[in-house]
Amino acid sequence: MQYAHELQSMCPIQRGDLHPSAPIPVEGRWVNPKDVIAISGLSHGVGACAPQQGAAKLTLNVKDGIVEEVLIETIGCSGMTHSAAMASEILTGKTILEAMNTDLVCDAINVAMREIFLQFAYGRTQSAFSEGGLEVGAALEDLGKTQRSQVGTSYSTRIKGPRYMEVAEGYVTQLALDEDGEIIGYEYLNLGKMMAQISNGVTADEALANSKGTYGRFDEAVKTVNPRQD
Repeated sequence: MQYAHELQSMCPIQRGDLHPSAPIPVEGRWVNPKDVIAISGLSHGVGACAPQQGAAKLTLNVKDGIVEEVLIETIGCSGMTHSAAMASEILTGKTILEAMNTDLVCDAINVAMREIFLQFAYGRTQSAFSEGGLEVGAALEDLGKTQRSQVGTSYSTRIKGPRYMEVAEGYVTQLALDEDGEIIGYEYLNLGKMMAQISNGVTADEALANSKGTYGRFDEAVKTVNPRQD
């Protein structure tokens, strides 16, 4: 250890009691973390890249400082989806500190990692007060039964108005309009449900029919339109 000349000429003054850092909640326990192995929990972080053309949602399940489970969801950037695939291979098995310093290529995923690290470090995880935390596999619950990200896509122009393209229920195939031309409902296709049925041997046409549904006053429509073409 090197000390500046000014410090070497100073007399020592005794400090008072060395108080530990404030405890944080970790999976139903209060701990004073000194090492990364003291950190456990499940939490989420969201980040955007520098030009903010895309965003990433990162979910980590950390046990005793080790990343055991990773869920990466991206939107708005094709390159980000490839970086997410790479990150899914890189992150598991690392300590949360190692994960902070891993080259994830995508700036949005790096920002999401930074934000999620702060939540772990300050005891703000989703499982902070859950005794024993959440099991590995809990991150999949964010995807629902069909294991697809919750994505919403809506588009609008002043001259032509709004277009719902994808909502929580699924891919919008038709918009229902009333006599004033306002949206009163829509027909949707649940892609996850359709692909699951096809995987189980159901024909594509039958799976397509089984996976459609409507929302709102769709049956009262004066006119229906394809939101991507009409």
